[in-house]
Amino acid sequence: MTGIVERAHAAGIEVVHLQFTDVPGAIKSLTIPASRLERTLQHGAWFDGSSVEGLARTAESDLFLQPDAHTFAVVPWEKTPTARLICDVHVPGGAPFSADPRQALKSVLAEAAELGFDYRVSIEVEFYVFEDRELTGPSARPLAPVDRSGYFEVQEVRAANLCREATDALRDFGVEVEASHAEVGPGQHEIDIADMAALEAADAVVALKWALRSLARRAGMLVSFMPKPLEEAPGSGLHISQALVDRARGDAFSDPAERYELSEAAAQFIAGQLAHARGLSAVVAPLVNSYKRLAGGAEAPARVSWARIHRGALIRVPEAAAGRGTRLELRAPDPSCNPYLALAAMLKTGLDGIRNQLPLSEPADELGSELDTEGAEAADPLPATLGEALEELNWDPVVRDALGQPIFERFLTAKEQEWQAFGRHISSWELARYLEGA
Repeated sequence: MTGIVERAHAAGIEVVHLQFTDVPGAIKSLTIPASRLERTLQHGAWFDGSSVEGLARTAESDLFLQPDAHTFAVVPWEKTPTARLICDVHVPGGAPFSADPRQALKSVLAEAAELGFDYRVSIEVEFYVFEDRELTGPSARPLAPVDRSGYFEVQEVRAANLCREATDALRDFGVEVEASHAEVGPGQHEIDIADMAALEAADAVVALKWALRSLARRAGMLVSFMPKPLEEAPGSGLHISQALVDRARGDAFSDPAERYELSEAAAQFIAGQLAHARGLSAVVAPLVNSYKRLAGGAEAPARVSWARIHRGALIRVPEAAAGRGTRLELRAPDPSCNPYLALAAMLKTGLDGIRNQLPLSEPADELGSELDTEGAEAADPLPATLGEALEELNWDPVVRDALGQPIFERFLTAKEQEWQAFGRHISSWELARYLEGA
């Protein structure tokens, strides 16, 4: 703790952002002067939680932020010397707040630790970069991508500079980036976060989204993590490659003697995520717009299947790279999700498969890109809408337990309101199609 205060003093830090997320996943911040840093590290910082969406009811309004000292980092893009700390939310008396998304992930990680496992992930974050302009109101103009680079083409200057600056910022935050590149859509790009412990990876996603948005605004651009911002272009995913590490034996997913070289634990973990895939959907794909991505093809999964090669499967098990071990890639999440809740639910459902020794179905690989009736097409479809996904979440006790009842109630309420608002909305498409002909 003293070391952090000394680092802040040496860097000339004047203000510190205390960051956390609300239940839907928006990044929130309380800013303190650097003179209050030592006191805040010791005693936390009080705030009114009832004003934060989905976090606390009025009766629970007195909450305090307890900084995680390991997350201290200097913010490189601020003119005023600034640092940030990611915080856990606590209640008076010091107990963790039950509706804190970061605490939900910590709780499931503790369950895995009791079974002798550590959960690690690497994450591919896809996003679009547009010209910054008014999107609503009388001066609104259509979205305009900043470039037309194709898949893995050399990034054009503005997007390349943005990705480089974000990568440099993550390095300052202690996060390693494996690569960045242009994606398929116009103005679409990807930054890949290297293998990390799950809690640190969720923190890294929060930091990356914050960095990209902040840096883009300064350069006259708009970064969007909307799953499907352009009708005729591919959606943006948050592909998460998962590793389970047995503390006694190492890679818990690999067994060269077994079929597909998957250990019994790996097969059961996949089976668990498949069994709960429909209930998991609302957490990993939480927007109305998420289901336009999942229904839109372009390698986005539509059915509850797994594969080794086929990229349209929900879970893909790629060939193990040298020195990396076996990874299970879940392809349904999108970058609008709360990463703490997504990873908590993903781990919980995988562990449920291990606990209950669930059998694994056959992979969809040999079926090719078009799924036929003898294999993956017979698999259950993922929910087609947010409303359907919320119904599945309501029926899935394992996913609900991963969130915890307080978060589940707040999440469900917020998303049901969103779905109802969408149902009432009269779109320009409806007006153009039906106004004169109805």
